[in-house]
Amino acid sequence: MLSSLAEVLVPAVGRLTVTTDTGTVLAPGSIVAANHTSLADPAVVLAALHHLGVEPVVMATAGLWRIPLLGRALARGGHIPVHRNDRRAARCLDLAVAALAEGRLVLMYGEGGLPPRTDAAEAPPVAFRSGLARLAGRTGAPVVPVGQAGARRITSGNAAKQIAGLATAPLRRPALHVHVGTPVRLSGNRSARTAEAHELVTAAWRTAAARLGEPAARRPLERAPTRHEGRRQTEPGATPDLARRR
Repeated sequence: MLSSLAEVLVPAVGRLTVTTDTGTVLAPGSIVAANHTSLADPAVVLAALHHLGVEPVVMATAGLWRIPLLGRALARGGHIPVHRNDRRAARCLDLAVAALAEGRLVLMYGEGGLPPRTDAAEAPPVAFRSGLARLAGRTGAPVVPVGQAGARRITSGNAAKQIAGLATAPLRRPALHVHVGTPVRLSGNRSARTAEAHELVTAAWRTAAARLGEPAARRPLERAPTRHEGRRQTEPGATPDLARRR
C-alpha cells in the first residue's frame, strides 16, 4: 500500500528518474540499503522500487506508528518499527530476519537517522551503525545498495523550512534520482561488513547525485580502508538500463 501510494504522490512533488547497474536483480529475501537525507526520501525510494516491481518491508522509527493513519498503514503492510535505546530494540532485527525468510525485501537505513544539516545540498552518507551488518550476518542475505539524491530539495532544514519545502514542491517539482546497485553478499567481521555496506551505498549515492549535477558527487571521499581497498572510489560504470522521468 505504501509503495503504491508513494508512486502516486512522488511525481506530484518532483521529477523522478531511476537507473540500475547492468543485470541488477532484486531477488526475494534481499536487504535493500539506502542513504537517508530527508523525511521525503523513503517515499522517493519506495516509488522507485515500486517502479522496478518490488514492495519492500520498511524498517522505520517506531514513532511513525503513533501517527493515526500512517501508523495503521505501516501495521497493515507488515513494516518494522525500530525502537532505539529501548529494551525492544533487538526485536526489530528478529522481525527483519523473519521477513527475509518469507522472501520479502527489507529496506533499511544504515545511518540510522537524518544528517544534522539545514541546507538542501547533497553530501555522502555518514558512518553506518551496526544493524545492517548484523542483519546480513545473521541471514546471509544479499545487500542491494541504493543511492537517492534530490529528496532534500523537497524537505530539509528546520520545521518551518520543511513545511515550506513540501508546500512549494508541487510548483518547483525538483529533480530526483534513485540508483540501484549490484547486490552483494557482505563478508568479514561486523566492522568489515559495515564498512563494505557504507562503501557500496556511497557509490550508489554518488551515481545518483552525479545524475543531478550535485557538486558533492565530484569531490573525493575520505573513508576508512576496507578489504576492497584496491577498488577505485570513483563513480561506478552504471548503465541506465532503466530510466524513467516522472
